[in-house]
Order: sequence, then structure tokens, then C-alpha cells
Amino acid sequence: MHRVLVVDDDKILQESVKSALEFHNFIVDTADNGKLALSAVHKEKYDLIVMDVNMPEMNGIEALVEMKKHDPSLIVLILTAFSNVQDAVAAVKEGAYNYLEKPISSDNLVALIKRALKARSLIQTMAFSAPSLSLGGGKDDQFVGESDVMQKVFSIIAKLAQVPTPVLIRGESGTGKELVAKAIHYNGPRKDDKFVTINCAAIPENLIESELFGHEKGAFTGASERKIGKFQYADGGTLFLDEIGDVSATMQVKLLRVLQERQFTPVGSNRVITFDARIIAASHKPFEDMIKEGTFREDLFYRLNVLPVYLPPLRNRTSDIPHLVSYYIDYFNNLHSLEIKGLTPEVKSILTDYGWPGNIRELRNVIEHAFIIESSDYITLGSLPAAVHSGDNEHTSGNNNSEEAMISMDAIKDSILDEKRADNSDYQFTFATIGSEGEIKLDFQEAKDQFEKSFIVQALKYNKGKINQTALKANIPKKTLLRKIEKYEINPKEFY
Repeated sequence: MHRVLVVDDDKILQESVKSALEFHNFIVDTADNGKLALSAVHKEKYDLIVMDVNMPEMNGIEALVEMKKHDPSLIVLILTAFSNVQDAVAAVKEGAYNYLEKPISSDNLVALIKRALKARSLIQTMAFSAPSLSLGGGKDDQFVGESDVMQKVFSIIAKLAQVPTPVLIRGESGTGKELVAKAIHYNGPRKDDKFVTINCAAIPENLIESELFGHEKGAFTGASERKIGKFQYADGGTLFLDEIGDVSATMQVKLLRVLQERQFTPVGSNRVITFDARIIAASHKPFEDMIKEGTFREDLFYRLNVLPVYLPPLRNRTSDIPHLVSYYIDYFNNLHSLEIKGLTPEVKSILTDYGWPGNIRELRNVIEHAFIIESSDYITLGSLPAAVHSGDNEHTSGNNNSEEAMISMDAIKDSILDEKRADNSDYQFTFATIGSEGEIKLDFQEAKDQFEKSFIVQALKYNKGKINQTALKANIPKKTLLRKIEKYEINPKEFY
């Protein structure tokens, strides 16, 4: 249940709002002025504040400013008389979500609160995508980690949502680019207007101009009626151009002109249409390489890249995996009416070490897969997809020809003896051992541990024991490297 603080010096209105919200299952506290409200916010965690502007001791705008300093994630709705609408507008500029004029309809208030909480939910989900605002795109860009994640994400949203300039969201597939775009839209001044998405990669080349700009009846074969394009449809709201890196050179020229002039002409028409839409674009493509190759226009890139957001792949921020897993366990527990409590230690280790080529989208699918399969209170190894707990995507073939599948025991023995004789090799690792009676002993986990230890030792040697350099050169997340060093009792100082 959501906790709401109602702040108003008018006791009758205060109790009326409280009753209306409690009827809709909100937990409601009250305060008589901004000063008392600020004290309450320091003591209790609220999902939302409903606050009047004109109050004694500390007015609503003063209280709002102090509340946002304490907790930027707070959602504040302002109540105001018609004569004081300008004060409410000023409050929105200070970070209030929206305002309502008195007298207040309980239905309108509840509807606005639900919209505000939905916007907050989008940002909470976006936090798991770990975006970071960057003005330069250099190596020092900081991605949001586990600590203070919500504070930093709300700070990014505040910067991006309140300005009309284009945003370019970059990251691998599955990192949450559309979630970021929605969070920016639904927490900005255009939140009450449309959010329109078009996937540029999914539309055939001969149709994309019509999809974006519309067409007149008879403009081409099959154009049986006039059609409004996405730019016109999104007027007043936000247009999200997903996978912008996939558009053709011809369309890039037209997009550049539209973004510069803020107007376009539908296909087959002489009408010039002006539009006012916030443009957010996204792609997984390497724009810098494409510009060098001549497949993407540099001027269009810089037109879109005013405020870039970089979403790191999940493999580069493994410390966020437990937080993500907890979120999705709660989500699927509610969705499927189950009570799964968490992961077994073995599964925790596997999910942390897995490379996640599909990023957050793949993690979500893995957890949902486990919910369907799992019959105990905890997610176990058996409920994970085979590709995850085996560490790769290989599947066993249905052809079980014994002659092809058999491994020569003599060949294995020779291989082991060859490895034991290779004492001067830089890379010593034995995948099997020979028992006292000549039998072959194979142990996957033992061989895996040997390989990991040997690999890390060699990587540290080549990088003179420097942790950061080793993590970078060997393509190992730093936290994973430190965990493995501790596990295998390796002393990096030996390699200085």
C-alpha cells in the first residue's frame, strides 16, 4: 500500500482529502503546515505528498524545495485556489509533479495520484537499467551502481525531463532504452500528452517515410486514404525513434531537415506541417564507427546527441544483479500468486557469473522461466534454462551415434601426461587426473576452477599485478576479478 502525506491548514479540506484517499486504500498521514510536513518527511518514507501552497510558518513552495533537497524522489502534488495558479506553476518548476485547483474532485485527485505513482514506477524500473548522464562520452563516464541508485536516477530524470532538447539513448539490446525514454516523458511537462514509439529497424525502407511523415490519398500504390504520420501524431508529446541507427542515408537527410526546421511535408502533398514534439532516439549501433564508414551522417548524430544517456550491459555491473533478481521475484510473485522467497546460493553464484548477452531482458525471462518450472520455495539450479547454468547456448544434438561420441581413453591419458611434462609452459592446466589404478577421473567443476585460476594468474602476470588494468585487458568485471582472487587465494603483489 502507498503512504501519502496530506498537508493543508484547512482542517475540513484536510480530512476530506484523507477520507477520499483512505477509501481507495492509501495509508494517509496529515500535517497542518510546511514546517510540520518537512519534519514528517524526515521521519517517514512517503510515496507522495499532497500539499497546499498558502500555509502559515512555511508555505508549500518553501516546503517543496526543502523536501526535494532531502529526497529528490518525492512526488508532490500542489493544491491551489484559482487565484493562485501562478504559485502552482512556480511549484511545478521547482519539481512538483502537477497541481489541482480548488474545489477538488476526489475522482480527479485519485486519478492524478495514480498517474503520478505510475510515473514513479517507471523511474524505479529505469533505475535497474543504470543510466548515466554524460556530456563527453569519455572513459570516465560513471554508470549508476547499487549504492544511492534511486537518488542518482531521479537526478538524471530531473535534468532530462525538464528540457526540450533531443536525447540519444545508447546501449546494447535489452538494457532498457525504451524504459528510459518513457521515464523521461512521463516525468516532464509533456507527461499528459502522447508518447509515440516507432521502431525504425522494423519498417521496410519504402514505407518508413510514410510512417514518419504521413501521406496523401493516391500518393503511391496502395495509398487508398490520407494517413497521419508519427511526427504529426506525436505533436505536443514525445516521439521515440527506436533503432535510429538503422535508417537509410536518404532518410537520414530528411530527418535532419525535419529536426532543424521543425516542419515536414507528407508524401504526395504540398502542405507544410509544423510540429512540436520532444525527440528521443535510441540505438545499439556504434555511431562513431558508422560515421567513419560513411553509413551515418555526422551532422544528424550531433543533432540527436545533445544529451546522451549510456546504458551499460549487465555483465559490467554484476553488483546490480541481486537487486534486479529481488525486484523480479516480487513482480512474478504478485503476477502468478506465488511465494518464492529467493535463490539458492548455487543459483546466486551462477547468475552473477553468467555473461547475460541479452542483458536485463534476458534476466527477466530467466526469472520468469524459473517461476514456471520451480516447485519449491527457492529458485534452484533445475529451474534455470540450460544455457544459463551451463554457461553457454550449446544444445545436445538428437544424434547419439556412439562411435562419434566416444572419447579415446588412451588419448586422454596421453594428453594428461603431455600437460604434466610441460612444466616450462606459460599456461599449465590439467582437465583430468589419472587414478592409482590408471582410471581417468574427470570433474567439470575442478577443471573449471583450474582454468579460472590459471587464467587470472597469467592475466595478472601480464599486467604486473595491476587490478584495474587486468580487469580491462582481460575483459573481466573488476568485482568478479576481486572475488576470484579471494576465492583462489591469489596474491597480486607477487606479480608487481
